[in-house]
Amino acid sequence: MNSMSADAAASQTARPWNAKVGNFLIRHIMVVVMLVIVGFFAYRSARFATPDNLTTILIAAAPFALIALGQTLVILTGGIDLSVGSVIAASAMAAAWAATNIGSNPVIPLLAALVTGIVAGAINGLVVSRLNVPPFIATLGMLTLASGIAYVIGNGAPINGLPASFGVFANTQVLGVTIPVLLMIVAILAFAFIMKRTSYGLRIYALGGNRLAAEIAGVRSRGVLFSVYAISGLLAGISGLMLSSRVITGAPNLGQGYELDAIAAVVIGGASLMGGRGTVWGTAIGLLLIQTINNGLDLLLVPAYWQNVIKGVIIVAAVGVDVWASRRR
Repeated sequence: MNSMSADAAASQTARPWNAKVGNFLIRHIMVVVMLVIVGFFAYRSARFATPDNLTTILIAAAPFALIALGQTLVILTGGIDLSVGSVIAASAMAAAWAATNIGSNPVIPLLAALVTGIVAGAINGLVVSRLNVPPFIATLGMLTLASGIAYVIGNGAPINGLPASFGVFANTQVLGVTIPVLLMIVAILAFAFIMKRTSYGLRIYALGGNRLAAEIAGVRSRGVLFSVYAISGLLAGISGLMLSSRVITGAPNLGQGYELDAIAAVVIGGASLMGGRGTVWGTAIGLLLIQTINNGLDLLLVPAYWQNVIKGVIIVAAVGVDVWASRRR
């Protein structure tokens, strides 16, 4: 009897421990998925798990991270921004045009990209918040408009022959880290703090969770909606400058398809397209997951047409796993 009692007690002690481990894994399921994918690519390619390749992944992720962070704020309000890819192109072309026609001072193309991005975002914000146009329609219109402007700026062609100073934004290192990577890290930390510790972040979550209740509680929904779209446009403008500075040229098709990858990163990170649920850290995991997949498939010499198929399957599977984990929680 004493032996049986001891076994029962040990079993009861083990169950809470197993439950804690299981709950921990479920809460951090996307981190587990990320580690599995990293382990697979490290096993298949000796070049994957190297410092140089890690740097390559981070550099590629930096411009993408900025638009994903902006998309996070928009999606948390229950909206969506389909225009960021075209805003990237328009901002890059505006910066390249300014560098060619106004002056080689790096501040000039920087201002051109920032103004282009924030104006596009502000227009989105005004149309959504003041005219009550559905975000899908409003930003779809801006997608077309910004894409057209990008081609108009360059007369339908890329802008080449830019001064060497144009490459300072993407190729300068600070403490051994390139400016885009450093900016990505600072942006993730800053937005994580804003969303977690400030009243502005609370208002965004409240608006996405229940707009009517948030307005009754005193949240100025129009102002919040305007601000998230303006921020998204501003970040897209910076991203466009980064991408064009890397190759020291302006291309009117730059950023094509980035809006879909940004939305995928946010959703993979656990955000709800209905609004009110999601985190900056989840988005960071999602965007690193996508960039890791892109990099790993390139190293394995997988053809481009197969890469899209494989990436699509992995993204859908990752979101499915996250939905399952959410239900379990």
